[in-house]
Amino acid sequence: MKFTAQEEYGLRCILYLARRAQETGNAGGAAENATGDSVAVRVADIAANEGLSEQYVGKLFRVLAKAGLVKSVRGRHGGFRLARPAAAIPVAETLAALGGKIYEPNTCDRYKGNRRFCVHTNDCSIRSLWAGLQLLVEQALSQTTLDDLVCSSKTMTQWMNLHVDALSTLQAQPISGEDVTGLTVLPVSHEKE
Repeated sequence: MKFTAQEEYGLRCILYLARRAQETGNAGGAAENATGDSVAVRVADIAANEGLSEQYVGKLFRVLAKAGLVKSVRGRHGGFRLARPAAAIPVAETLAALGGKIYEPNTCDRYKGNRRFCVHTNDCSIRSLWAGLQLLVEQALSQTTLDDLVCSSKTMTQWMNLHVDALSTLQAQPISGEDVTGLTVLPVSHEKE
């Protein structure tokens, strides 16, 4: 499983906005000036701090703005700010806007070998594994917000260890029959929509 550069850098850039909001004490997501008016963070500042080109950061924020996660502010002090408080923006929503899912239902169509359809279309344990992992990842990322990520690496490691420890209490069940995971994997359709 890999994350694309767009997902990694996009998450880093939107997290930069969340950090700036926290530094200024504004949970609404935008930095504030002395009069309390919302001030956006300039693309040039984000690009310099994240080691990216201004053009690339601009592209990432256009994607994030289209998804309703950030807002563009025009004018002399323009830039971008979070559209909602960092605590109301799940990491899953951010990653979905930037690139999609780890497992897509059309995966079987892309990896069918030299056949018209995958030879395992009707009974595929691999597809079930990827679909199950996708559900677990989505659940974890849906419950993790940008606000959760505005912390040190040490704090996030402790947070993750706490949650991983909770998962490790689940007893592994041997795979000996049907539907031991409780996951429902829908059959793959090869019809054009």
